[in-house]
Amino acid sequence: MNWITTIGLIAATCTTISFLPQVLKTIKTKHTEDLSIGMYSVLTTGIFLWFIYGILIKDLPVMIANGITLIFSTTILILKLKYK
Repeated sequence: MNWITTIGLIAATCTTISFLPQVLKTIKTKHTEDLSIGMYSVLTTGIFLWFIYGILIKDLPVMIANGITLIFSTTILILKLKYK
């Protein structure tokens, strides 16, 4: 693994982990009133497209980060729709 891939993996870890507190808080409290459905809809779509892009170019950091973040973002979006 080269240093460029290492930087990508570290960056991917940081940005992916940043979603974890919101996911856990939303699961625990079921409070979604302050979350924007528009923002999470667009964000989830963008993350999905980044994930597909990562697959197409065979870029491991892009695939891993966006695959995991897609799970987190989709979870928040589903909970937002469920607990309107």
